[in-house]
Amino acid sequence: MVSLLARLFIRDREGAAARKAYGILCGAVGIALNILLFAGKFFAGMLSGSIAITADAFNNLSDAGSSFVTLVGFQLAGQKPDSDHPFGHGRMEYLSGLAVSLLILLMGVELAKSSVEKILRPQPVDSSGLVIVILCASIAVKLYMFFYNRRLGRRLESPAMEATAMDSLSDSVATTAVLAATLVGRFTDLYIDGWCGILVAVFIFWSGIRAAKETLDPLLGTPPAHEFVDEIRRLVMAHKGILGIHDLIVHDYGPGRVMISLHAEVSASENVLELHDEIDNVEKELREQLGCEAVIHMDPIVTDDGITEETRERVAALIHCIDDDINIHDFRMVTGPTHTNLIFDAVVPFKFRLSDEEVERKIKTAVRTLDGNYYAVVNVEKSYT
Repeated sequence: MVSLLARLFIRDREGAAARKAYGILCGAVGIALNILLFAGKFFAGMLSGSIAITADAFNNLSDAGSSFVTLVGFQLAGQKPDSDHPFGHGRMEYLSGLAVSLLILLMGVELAKSSVEKILRPQPVDSSGLVIVILCASIAVKLYMFFYNRRLGRRLESPAMEATAMDSLSDSVATTAVLAATLVGRFTDLYIDGWCGILVAVFIFWSGIRAAKETLDPLLGTPPAHEFVDEIRRLVMAHKGILGIHDLIVHDYGPGRVMISLHAEVSASENVLELHDEIDNVEKELREQLGCEAVIHMDPIVTDDGITEETRERVAALIHCIDDDINIHDFRMVTGPTHTNLIFDAVVPFKFRLSDEEVERKIKTAVRTLDGNYYAVVNVEKSYT
């Protein structure tokens, strides 16, 4: 159904406009389907006297609210940058996903409270054929919603739609448990309606926590995907004037709104105007091919001094003996009358086995073994790439 509606109403299938259109379409479909499910389950709950079915009905009503939040989130996220928000409104999509996850958590708590009351005061549940048919139809609809939200969420890389997909999956499992409780009550004298409600509440609560984490992480800031970093490195290093890159930082302002900054090593002996033109071309390619705004800082390095290059390679080899995960850049030599300073940055990953002070101390000791007149002036920094 969503594919048919997309063909009818969405003309542009790529880019930010398509993302916004798909988000609004899925939100509208979610509102309609969840309201229908609420009406059907509420009727079944009143007919059967089941607290689990009635709670599941209100769960669907909250899902309609979640779909509305998702729709509004995509609508706001698609707004163009303005003077108050020069980097756009893309993070509204993350906020809408977070709001959906909070609604999931709230519903889990409310369902748990109702289920405890049912356990303390159990009552027989009517399980007519109509009630069972409504529950089976609800499971089928929720599974359909899960699959289309997950497919589009992965295609658009949308945390909000991924959270909505998980919500639909939790609903299908919840309704399955309610159906099981209804069937058990029909064929036995066991009253497990409340216990099934508790099981459903736990699952819904777990889904809400997972969805909250997936939407909160990009708001707090997460490292970029390795594939994205590799693509940046490949594109930049394809230019012959670029000898190396480091200090890459990715700033995520929402889907399709990414800014990056990096340092590009260039030869100190080359013409600075020609190098500047080369950097401009790299920034243009990053914008056109990867859709990100780039700011590149040029780091000149000595390439025609055999001693500097040979010393850098020897120092790098010594440092790799300490740990292969340590890399160096911005290497230069300052020679004085009594000793030579080797100045460079050492990059270590987060959660490295050694502290920054231990890394610095080991590097300085290693450099002194290379030559008694060499002193390391090293700056240790962290990298997430």
